[in-house]
Parts: sequence; C-alpha cells; structure tokens
Amino acid sequence: MKQSFSRTIGSFAGDRRALLLLMLIGLLLTGRVWLAEHPEHDPWAPLDLRDPPGWATETKLIALREDAPACRAVLERSDIAHDVLEPAGEGACRREDRTRLTDYPLSPNTPPVTCPASIALLLWERDVLKPTAHDIFGSEIARIEHLGAYSCRRLYGRDSGAWSEHATANAIDIAGFVLADGTRISVLRDWSGEGDKAQFLRTVRDGACSSFATVLSPDYNAAHADHFHLDMSPRWRGVCR
Repeated sequence: MKQSFSRTIGSFAGDRRALLLLMLIGLLLTGRVWLAEHPEHDPWAPLDLRDPPGWATETKLIALREDAPACRAVLERSDIAHDVLEPAGEGACRREDRTRLTDYPLSPNTPPVTCPASIALLLWERDVLKPTAHDIFGSEIARIEHLGAYSCRRLYGRDSGAWSEHATANAIDIAGFVLADGTRISVLRDWSGEGDKAQFLRTVRDGACSSFATVLSPDYNAAHADHFHLDMSPRWRGVCR
C-alpha cells in the first residue's frame, strides 16, 4: 500500500511538470503570434517606418546610425521616396552617405543629408509636426524652412577643434514653418512669445529630441537664436535644449 501511494505521488509530480511545459509552450506560441501582429515590439522584425513606435523601435534606429546600407533598406522597405546620391567632398568633409528625400516639404529646397538624419526628419514630421500643427492651429504643415544641411566647417566656424555634424550633412538647421492656411512660424520672431506660435515651437523642439541625437534651440545659446539645430551625432542622444 505504501509503495503504491509513493508511485501515485510521483505520477502527480510528473503530470505537473508536463502541464507546466505545455503552458510554457502555449505562452511562447501566443507571444510569437502577438509579436507577428505587432512588429514594432519585436526586436527581430525588420524595421518598417509605417509601423507605430514600439518597444523595439529605438534599438533598431540606433543600429542604423552608422550603417547606411541597412538604413537605406529601411527606407526601401517603408516605401519612402528618396534618392541615393554619389559620395562627395574630401577629408573630414567627405560625405559617403548622401540621401535626399524626394517627397518632404523642406524649403527652399531639399538638401541631401545622411540616411539616419532622413529617417529622423520623417519621424519628426509624422509623430510631432503634423499632430502639433493640427492640435494648435487645425492646419497642416505646408513647408519646413531650413538654413542648410552641409557646411564644411568645425564647430562654430573655429579654426581648430571638433568638426561640426554639418561637415558631413549629418545635421540640418530649421528656421521656421509655413502652414497650409498661410500661417508662418519663425524661430527668430516667435520663440519668445506667449501665444500659439511659441507653444508650437517649444512643443516641436521637445518632440524632436525623440528622433534626433542633438537638438539645440534659442534656449541653448545666442548662436541658435534663429534656428533649431538637429543632428544625428553617434552620441544618439546627447543634448536637448
């Protein structure tokens, strides 16, 4: 009788282990199905900019910052209209990665920038500029006015020291915005105000910090009184002021 009871206990323990194993397999299968339906949370799924931001998005974006071929593959996969231009320049100002968005509302033109900077611009427009313009003004973004992307120079035009991210067009300076209803918003004129334009500028400045490595505004120093400096330095997230 005692031996039979011991065998029964052992059988129950084995049944519990089998049941736990089946539950674990079920959870894993459920998780894989859920990740397949939500690729933005799947660290192994290829990045597609048409997907909403998810748990894995930032890690995937970081991996692109120094991998131009992988970055361009994301643009292709996401069906983003763009041109890949031939390398140009020499020395510290050599631009191996020259990517130009062909359907982006930059004005007076759309300069080539690095592929990571292109993706940051796209995310900023989609996730920050468009909803903020709609919420505050009930209008769409018609033009994003810039002061340039490429400039072969060191920081602040000094004769020595670190090279600017502009030297490789890994940065762009944004001076203002024009909405579809004709409203014009200027960093120089409207940053210090108290109305809707100042609110818009501060909101989109803060929002840019989620896409760009470095965001500098008039709050940073006098050299940025008339523009936002946005770049994709390898620091990824360094300064946001």
